[in-house]
Amino acid sequence: MNSISKNIRFLWVIALAFSFTFSSCQSESEVVDEIEDIIAEDSNNGDSEGDSGDESEQEKLDEDTSEITECTTEGTNSNRETDIVGAVNVGKIDDRSCYANYKESFYAGKTWGVYNITDGSNHQDKANTLQPRIERSLSRSQTTGVGSFARFTGTVRILEAADTPRESDNGTYIMQAKGKHTGGGGSADPAICLYIARPVFGTDENGNRVQVSFDIYREQINFRGGSGANGRQFVYLTNIKKNEPTSIVLEVGFREDSNDASKKIHYADAVIGGETFRFNIPEPEKGTQSGIRYGAYRVKGGRAQIRWADTTYRKVEVE
Repeated sequence: MNSISKNIRFLWVIALAFSFTFSSCQSESEVVDEIEDIIAEDSNNGDSEGDSGDESEQEKLDEDTSEITECTTEGTNSNRETDIVGAVNVGKIDDRSCYANYKESFYAGKTWGVYNITDGSNHQDKANTLQPRIERSLSRSQTTGVGSFARFTGTVRILEAADTPRESDNGTYIMQAKGKHTGGGGSADPAICLYIARPVFGTDENGNRVQVSFDIYREQINFRGGSGANGRQFVYLTNIKKNEPTSIVLEVGFREDSNDASKKIHYADAVIGGETFRFNIPEPEKGTQSGIRYGAYRVKGGRAQIRWADTTYRKVEVE
């Protein structure tokens, strides 16, 4: 409500109160109730408009709408462990992007970790080898007994994910299950499954093509050390709307095989927006660790902007 409308309503309230002394048509309580209703309505409208304005400004500040570049002076950190003091997100940072360093923003009543990366911005590793990332690693469960697990919880908001002309190169990882194994094969520090956000496009109010939501897939191994088309496969899980806070749980661990008590299952179970997605990791007898990383990882075109809040971590180790 604008200031002119508020002034008019205020004068009307005074007039209503004044007229009470000359009229017996309304009781005093009725007039007081009506005046209180009007004041409450104005107060609520004011709060609503104020919140809307603040929210709009916060959203504007929270999303990077500047020109996409490979690197910036501000974002060029000298080592991978560059972080801020007292970071609200749990875990040790691994910053391999010279576009933007980790920072934090306040949005929708809470503090968020800001993870922005762009194509070609990995200035820490040899050129054209590893993808850019700003991730946080969590200490791993080093035991494989039934009941051992590593559990991460958080709230994610996705504002932008990698976009390229080639569909298979689209998307940015928001978290991953890690864990070494016996018997060799694959990376020295393999990813067991990775959760990737791929952009879904629509149009804004001006008819521009924009990212409006994100399809979430699990990229899971087919066998220990699996990589590439033969070693991994993508499984569609769910869709998340742009900028929508979504609860996340990822637990990686060992449990008893319900079909054979002498065996165990190495699992990676995710809960995304309240929906559970279970994955039994192949060759559980080879697994030696359960680990988790999260943040923003991989951008083969454009830019990725991931936000994390409410992060917690717990692990239990059983021999």
